[in-house]
Amino acid sequence: MTMLGTFLKPMHPEGWRFVPVFAAVTLVLFWLWEPLGWLGVGLTIWCYYFFRDPVRSVPQDESLILSPADGVISLIEPAVPPAELGMGPQPLLRVSVFMSVFNCHVNRMPVGGTIQTIAYRPGTFVNASLDKASEDNERNALLIQTPDGTKVAVVQIAGLVARRILCFAKPGQALRAGDRFGLIRFGSRLDVYLPPGVAPMVALGQTMIAGETVIADLRSEAAARPARST
Repeated sequence: MTMLGTFLKPMHPEGWRFVPVFAAVTLVLFWLWEPLGWLGVGLTIWCYYFFRDPVRSVPQDESLILSPADGVISLIEPAVPPAELGMGPQPLLRVSVFMSVFNCHVNRMPVGGTIQTIAYRPGTFVNASLDKASEDNERNALLIQTPDGTKVAVVQIAGLVARRILCFAKPGQALRAGDRFGLIRFGSRLDVYLPPGVAPMVALGQTMIAGETVIADLRSEAAARPARST
């Protein structure tokens, strides 16, 4: 990778709906008052950076559950999956990845498999880092079945600033782990519900990279991994 490629990343097509608007407003701000124009330049760069869609190196192991989003682990706890997925009332271990407005917001498949169900539910827009966001906020839930029949749920949750959840996947579609399936605009969170008996390999506060960081291993019988802050 070149030095230029380290900073300049491909932009998701959704970004072309916003970056030109930011750029046009910046030109007006320069006309009004130059210091405001430079503020507009910074916001335009941020908008491009928000919609960046970098290439990822996806681990080629069908037993791995990967992070569906860039961000940090904000919650690891038992929770009942969204009722609209029809997974029953039994709590499963939920791993939540919180995305700030500075993270890449392209969402990627945590496992390879077939999309069994996609269920959208409107809701509120409280801070996505809070536990109640999983229940109260606008969300879009996907149920994925791997080739061996294992079911993994991933839920897109709108945040305090986010007002639009985008899902590009379709029911019945087969996708690979790490494939892009959606995007949430301007701050949000993704929840992954692990199958029964599967322990997480991540810790609270850990930084995640979508399509690369391993959340859990379906074949592993090891306990959850502890971590320390330094």
